Parts: sequence; C-alpha cells; structure tokens
Amino acid sequence: MLWQGLALPLLKLIFYISLGLAFANFIESLNWTHKIALVARPLIRLGHLSSVTGASFSMAFFSGIAANTMLAEAFDQQRIDKKELVCANLFNSLPTYFLHLPTMFFISVPLIKGAALIYVAITFLAALLRTLIILVVGRFFLEEKKYTELGLAAEKRLTLRQALVKTGKRFRKRLKKIVLFTVPIYTVIFVINKAGGFDLLEAFMADHLGILSWLHPQSLGIIVLHLTAEFTAGLAVAGALLEAGTMSYREIVLALLVGNILSSPVRAVRHQLPYYAGIFSSRIAIELIVYNQCFRVGSLVAVSLVYYLFF
Repeated sequence: MLWQGLALPLLKLIFYISLGLAFANFIESLNWTHKIALVARPLIRLGHLSSVTGASFSMAFFSGIAANTMLAEAFDQQRIDKKELVCANLFNSLPTYFLHLPTMFFISVPLIKGAALIYVAITFLAALLRTLIILVVGRFFLEEKKYTELGLAAEKRLTLRQALVKTGKRFRKRLKKIVLFTVPIYTVIFVINKAGGFDLLEAFMADHLGILSWLHPQSLGIIVLHLTAEFTAGLAVAGALLEAGTMSYREIVLALLVGNILSSPVRAVRHQLPYYAGIFSSRIAIELIVYNQCFRVGSLVAVSLVYYLFF
C-alpha cells in the first residue's frame, strides 16, 4: 500500500516537477522566453503582461508544471511582481483547460452523448471568460510593458554548454526545495486520505445537498459520486440515467456542473497543493490555489446560471 499509494505517486510527482523545472530553466538560460512568448504576444500586450507570462501561457498548452515553474523562477528573480504572478497563474487556465480537454471529451461522449458537447461548451466558455477577465484586469491594474523590436532580451546570449551548466546549477538549488516541501505535504495528505479525512469531508458535503432541491432528484446520485469518487463515476451514472430516459440532457449537464463546482475545493487540496508547494513558497502556493479555485468556481457558477435560466 505504501509503495503503490505513496512512494510511487510521490516519485512520479517529483519527477514531473523536476522535468518541468529543468525545461523552464533551460529555456530561460538560452533566452528563448521571448521567442516562445511571440505566440501569445497580442494577448499579453492587450493585458499589459510580460513576455514571461506569454511564454508561460504558451507552455501551459503542453505542461502546467513547466508553465508554473517558469512563473516561479521569474518571481524569485523579481522579473515579475506578485500582481503579475497571480494574473499569470489565472491567465493560464485556458491552456490548462485545453491540456485536459481530450481526456474529458473522449471519456464523456460515449457515456452521455450529446450532453457531453453541451457540458464541454459550458466549461470552455467559463475558461474563456476567465481569460478575458484577466486581460481586462491586467489592462487596468498592471503597468504597460516595453517590448523591443524583435522581442529579445538585451542580456548576453549563452552557448548550449553554458546554458546546460547554468541550468544544472539552478536545478540543483531548486530541487532541494521541491523535495523539502513536496514530500512532507504529499505524505500528510496521503495519511489524511487513508485515515478517512477526505471521506468525512466529502460525506459532509454530500449530506448537505438540500439546497439543491431545484435539481432533478436523480441528479443527487451523480453529484455525490462526483464528490466521493471521481468524474468518471458520475459520468457512468449519468449515462445510465440518460439511457433509461430518466433524465434529459439539460438535467445531466446541470448535475455535472454542480458536481464539478462542489468538488473543486477537495480536488485543490488533494492534487494542487503538493506540487504547488514544491514550486512556490508555501504562502504563495496557498494564495494561488485559493485565487485559482475561487476564480474557477465563480466563472463556472456564472455560466451555469446563464444556462439554467435561459436554456
């Protein structure tokens, strides 16, 4: 149990964080940050964001860990301030959404058919809304950044060998912090989980769903499974109810959205906290998770409310 439940997942987590850290440091050492940021240049200029944020946004389409590591390095080196760090982390919600979209889409379509298209469309609109809000906030609250003609930094270019040496030095220094914070936090969460702490929290949330009486009665089964098990379990029940003609597409979608919203805090503690604490300082990690989840839940509530009222 300790190997399968704790040691192996922890080793995988540290490996992926380390890989993202090495990759982000290597890109920074070669001064490629500005080149990668060119993809997102129109957006970052509109939101008064820096090229580091643009590079992180582009990187988040492939690796959320690498994107956050890039932001952590820039913040530690004082190339971005805390306001931009928070905005950049929230700004990455759209590419992070696309990163998980294929898995979500191809699991949900066979089970809930057309309802999957509606659910994906609504969650996509929520991610898009978050991106637009960050652009507006950045436009008004961040200072406008100055960009060179070619978008390249003025510092001296390094050879490949020099970049590897510089990456190695930064990597070893940062890896100590990753191990120091990630291992104990992940272990504590593992112990709490095995002791039934998360089960009690999820059961408490599941037992207090009376405020959801406006939903179809069968929706509660989907929501409870979303809370106590995982997204796939809720989808399986939703698919069965849909096949039996008990619930409509609209009722299935609303149940999944409510389950998604209510399960967000538990998922944040269980999945985000261990790796965020390895990348950022403990205080910054907690702040970013709180901002991220509040922003995510708020956007989902907004678009879900529009769907409930007008469709």
